[in-house]
Amino acid sequence: MNQDELKEIKADKVVDSRGMACPGPLLEAKKAITAVPVGAVMEVLSSDEGTNNDIPMWAKKMQYEFLGVVEDAGFWRLFVKRSK
Repeated sequence: MNQDELKEIKADKVVDSRGMACPGPLLEAKKAITAVPVGAVMEVLSSDEGTNNDIPMWAKKMQYEFLGVVEDAGFWRLFVKRSK
């Protein structure tokens, strides 16, 4: 997905982990994904740049679809689609 498409996504679940250091955002995402229906999208907000590596690797390992990341003012928005 391109940046414009990502910006238009209305996530089914938003995890606001801004201000948390690694591995906080990843742990919050792992807990939250259980409340996301299969086929739905979770958005993770993070101010920790390491999350940009952690979330895509975790999504791949769990066989979820990492849709992409959008940089916002001082934080990142990462999108994961639950596929199982």
